[in-house]
Amino acid sequence: MSAAPTPRRSLNIPVVDASVEGASTVLDELRQKLSPQGDVVSPRGRALTEKVFGEPLSPVAVVQRICRDVASEGTEALLRYGRQLDNADLTPDQLRVPAADLQQAHRDADPELLATVRRIRDNVRQFQTAILHQNVQIQPAEGIRLQQRYVPLRRAGVCVPGGAAAYPSTVLMTVIPAQVAGVEEIAVVAPPTPFGAYNQDMLATCHELGVTEVYRMGGAQAVAAMAYGCDAVPAVDKIVGPGNLFVALAKKHVYGTVDIDSIAGPSEVIVIADETARADFIAADLLAQAEHSPGSAILITWHQPLLDAVRQQLDRQVAELERAELTIDSLESFAALIRVRDPQQACELTDQFAPEHLHIQTANPRDLIANIRNSGAAFLGHYTPVALGDYAAGPSHVLPTGGTAKWAAGLSANDFLRSGSVIEFSESALEQIGPDVERLAEKEGLTAHAASVSIRRSQ
Repeated sequence: MSAAPTPRRSLNIPVVDASVEGASTVLDELRQKLSPQGDVVSPRGRALTEKVFGEPLSPVAVVQRICRDVASEGTEALLRYGRQLDNADLTPDQLRVPAADLQQAHRDADPELLATVRRIRDNVRQFQTAILHQNVQIQPAEGIRLQQRYVPLRRAGVCVPGGAAAYPSTVLMTVIPAQVAGVEEIAVVAPPTPFGAYNQDMLATCHELGVTEVYRMGGAQAVAAMAYGCDAVPAVDKIVGPGNLFVALAKKHVYGTVDIDSIAGPSEVIVIADETARADFIAADLLAQAEHSPGSAILITWHQPLLDAVRQQLDRQVAELERAELTIDSLESFAALIRVRDPQQACELTDQFAPEHLHIQTANPRDLIANIRNSGAAFLGHYTPVALGDYAAGPSHVLPTGGTAKWAAGLSANDFLRSGSVIEFSESALEQIGPDVERLAEKEGLTAHAASVSIRRSQ
């Protein structure tokens, strides 16, 4: 039997003793690095920007230029940027994946994959149906009917990444909530790459879910095309789904023209653990987030032996990963091992960071989650890894990042509903409430408002 592989070098992960010194600075620095500010670009990205635009524009400026051009030139600009940024020389009639290609991908798909897709579809559908908003009507008094009703959006756009890996799971976690809400038209866009719109597993998943609109386009140009519409792609009402920095900035740019789910940054997890936790489990959970590269992975514990054991496990396990080098870079840039005084301090630090994923591996995880307000999704117990939520449990894996879990929620079927009120008064009910309306309107100097009520009361 061959010896187990060893890491090329020991990991250099920050270790913070918050029991004697503040951890706020470390967490603040991590949060700043993970925030999609839009002013950092790789050397390769900088070179491509200069080649396409003739000058070293920031990502924000690149997105603004692309969105402006697609809004004004339509399909022509969409195809031009596809050629320049994705090396995709497509014609307008090649942008949409033909129905025959979707059908063929489904016929050729691994039967076990399709069976998995169906089981996960059922899980997601069951959960999303259970939480779906229902119309509410009350009759607070005789002659008054007040209703809050929920109407599905007509058309939604879904961004599916396809740069370094294929993501059928994103199709499941975005399309099914929209379908449960009753959205009539769902358009999926993916980069024209082997991992994107040409990936057979992704196409087979779309066909299994009944998606008929799949487009070979990605990046900011795809977001702009869905927001503004063009000859090749009708405009949508809402754009959801993850993507790189340029996709996130483009969604931010078009917000207001359409709705969006969030401006997502790198993936994050905080693991809170005590002496009952297994170091090998925790290391595997931290590595699962770090392999997103970038991905933030933070352990918080008050048990020093566990922290030491996790460090050793990280060194051992990372060497066995296919994406070891990328994962190491991510760990050393965005990870931290934090020792705290007690569970209370662990909860306080977690609320401060507001992680996308929170995994509590303690003897009584329900006690801790009751004291934590801010997280996108929480995973309780030693046998509930975050990967369950990423792939199969039921809630969507599209979650708030970058500290936005303090006020934002993960994607759900309810995000594809538009809420509106319906108000109905009889003549006698108007007579009862009318004087209050008139008095307040006159106090505000809006006499026409008052008159619109009084004219009905003077008959």
